[in-house]
Amino acid sequence: MIVRIDLHTHSSVSDGTDPPVDVMRQARAAGLDVVALTDHDTVGGHLAAFRDLPAGLTFVPGMELSCRLDGHSVHMLAYLFDPSEPELAEECQRIRDDRVRRAEAMVARLVELGTGITWEGVSAIADGGVVGRPHIARALATGGVIDEPARAFTKEWIGMGGRAYVGRYALDPVRAIALIRSAGGVAVVAHPRAGRDSWMMPDDVLAGLAANGLTGVEVRHPDQDSSERARLQVLADELGLVTSGGSDDHGTLTGHRIGCETVLPESYERLVEQSTGAVPVRI
Repeated sequence: MIVRIDLHTHSSVSDGTDPPVDVMRQARAAGLDVVALTDHDTVGGHLAAFRDLPAGLTFVPGMELSCRLDGHSVHMLAYLFDPSEPELAEECQRIRDDRVRRAEAMVARLVELGTGITWEGVSAIADGGVVGRPHIARALATGGVIDEPARAFTKEWIGMGGRAYVGRYALDPVRAIALIRSAGGVAVVAHPRAGRDSWMMPDDVLAGLAANGLTGVEVRHPDQDSSERARLQVLADELGLVTSGGSDDHGTLTGHRIGCETVLPESYERLVEQSTGAVPVRI
């Protein structure tokens, strides 16, 4: 029996476009057997996701933690942790609060640039979710400033170093790993070699994270080409890391690609075996 597992998805609780319950339905419709919801810095969508879970689908509680190392953005996927662990919960709240401050500052700069977007418009797009740059990008596209949200992530607008770019608080990845492990979870570094405008994490940095308790590395990701996947696979084997993967689906923003990348069942089982903070849910 073939088991299809996607361990990286987002909902409208962070910067995806669809509510958690719809993400779960789309996962099942795509033929998935197991899916993780990994919204940015929040578990706010978990209850809605498993409250109306489609029959036959296993839900894995997850989150994508914002980290920064030497000025570079690093994303840390956390799975099967206890979200009530005080220190982890406090840091997630701090990150979310600073996301709002940053977004407000970005919008103010965009107003000065004559874009015509407003904080009220961005907030309406976020609709109560964790505010992020994709919401601002969507506001720019809706206002006709750019023809599609992806064009916002340039130096002209809100890309790194851009005219309206503002930095924000993020965790050191080693600290993030420690927090996740203290909460009984497992930590997997997300898309370390996605390329494009992303930082290509060097081998020695990944090795350092492994030495500090990292459980796995995301190898199967839509933005990592075959050559980088092969290199990461070799490195993961050398470091004893679990090779994970997923679609990184954000709904309309990524073309509803849930299930386009999956992880091997044995990799999923290794992640579950090493966690103690929570368990997968199946109705």
